[in-house]
Amino acid sequence: MDRLWERYSRQILFAPIGREGQERLARSRVAIVGMGALGTVLANHMVRAGVGYVRLIDRDVVEMSNLQRQMLYDEDDARAHLPKAVAAADKLRRINSDVTVEPHVVDLNATNAESLLANVDLVLDGTDNFQVRFLVNDVCVKHGIPWVYGGVVRARGMVALLRPGTTPCLRCLFDSPPAAHTETCDTVGVIGPIVHVVASYQAAEALKLLVGATDKLTPVLRYFDLWEGHVSAMKLDGARKRDCPCCARRRFDFLDPQREAGAVTTLCGRNTVQITPPQPLALNLDDLAARLAAVGPVERNRFLLRARVSDAHTLVVFPDGRVLVQGTDNPVVAKSLYARYIGA
Repeated sequence: MDRLWERYSRQILFAPIGREGQERLARSRVAIVGMGALGTVLANHMVRAGVGYVRLIDRDVVEMSNLQRQMLYDEDDARAHLPKAVAAADKLRRINSDVTVEPHVVDLNATNAESLLANVDLVLDGTDNFQVRFLVNDVCVKHGIPWVYGGVVRARGMVALLRPGTTPCLRCLFDSPPAAHTETCDTVGVIGPIVHVVASYQAAEALKLLVGATDKLTPVLRYFDLWEGHVSAMKLDGARKRDCPCCARRRFDFLDPQREAGAVTTLCGRNTVQITPPQPLALNLDDLAARLAAVGPVERNRFLLRARVSDAHTLVVFPDGRVLVQGTDNPVVAKSLYARYIGA
């Protein structure tokens, strides 16, 4: 019995995929942006299905509050404060060692988005951030890469496959990112089942696209409310805007590094501010740990440093100089702590 059949026989027996489709999956390259609730389910599906290369992109670390819905993590990951991309990659490699899983512990932004997304066949949206989605949209339209949008909050979710040149792009559907302080999982909650519904629809569209079953793709924006039992769909045919600044005028505003808002982002509902330096640094975390040990308790692993700098504030520091300032949602306070303790 050959290796392909032994592992994927039930998928190969599904006639629309078959052996040819399975071989196409093995040659495919997918990037997943965000390794939270949607991203972990998406990655699990892609790796188990035999997609040959899966890139995981996430800026955050595993916390106990993630475990209710983020299926690839466990309590050990949370206690060790592992980066999500790294913890997920460790699990996925044990699930399927034939798949190349490449984790990136970074904040996707205008300076790195093209290098991380432009060389794949498909991008899957696992983020909870509309600014990042518009950035993904710019890269995908510019380079002709399809991507699958997905979002969940409370018991509601949305999903749509966006194909440059065929469907509307995100800026055809939404003129701009929603105003700040929209609902998020951290402010109004989320239940696990809606995550799996949306991610499964995303994954199904991904498999159809990757095996070449383009006639089976569904050109709709689907909406679900599991608590109320509502399901609806909006056809995307005819929704492309002739004056869309992105797909019609080829203006990629979100790829402009000048648009980055001072690299200071308040993470809504998290009581955390993220600070990203204009250019990546190369911090020596061992030296920084020794210096901050005089201030308060310091925890260190291969990927980051956590330092308690006051009764209220903790710094989570990454080697590239990115810092999560926990215990405040005030950018001024966060920048002050960054300058005081990181000094970069």
